[in-house]
Amino acid sequence: MEASAHHQHGPMPTAGRALDAMALSATLHCLTGCAIGEVLGMIIGTALGFSALGTIVLAVVLAFMFGYALTSLPLLRAGLALAVVVPIALASDTLSIATMEVVDNLIMLVIPGALDAGVGDLLFWGSLAVALVIAGAVAFPVNRWLLARGRGHAAVHETGIHGGPPTAVVGAVAAIAAAFGTAVLIAELV
Repeated sequence: MEASAHHQHGPMPTAGRALDAMALSATLHCLTGCAIGEVLGMIIGTALGFSALGTIVLAVVLAFMFGYALTSLPLLRAGLALAVVVPIALASDTLSIATMEVVDNLIMLVIPGALDAGVGDLLFWGSLAVALVIAGAVAFPVNRWLLARGRGHAAVHETGIHGGPPTAVVGAVAAIAAAFGTAVLIAELV
């Protein structure tokens, strides 16, 4: 296994700050894949003039694809077989991604004009930024609940193999996105 990707882990935390930290890491990891797929889906669907439903379907499919890919690629690179990796990715990410996608897309539908705005419009980007950050916040307790029961991202934790960008970087990007999106939406209201 790759030395940079393989870490020795202690037992799974079931409560307290250690569980919160692990849930935050799992949520931000999942948010990364969701955001990549969601942004690409929204850009492609909007640019090609898809209906709101068509754009959402594309964004959801891509969010799941990128979410699973971010979990699977480090495991595959470490030498695990695809037959081992697929169940780990499904167990690790499915409920978290589904939660984020439901919340994110409902918010995009609720914000007036968000899906009708073009990719060159600040309303589009501000709405998407706020929707993704709120979706991540809603997914955090879901991931925490799963981890406390040895489920969800615990499947990846058991392998000791992790990939993706550092949690601090994703957290900083999420904070910037939240500030940007909030400013855009406030400006739209005014």
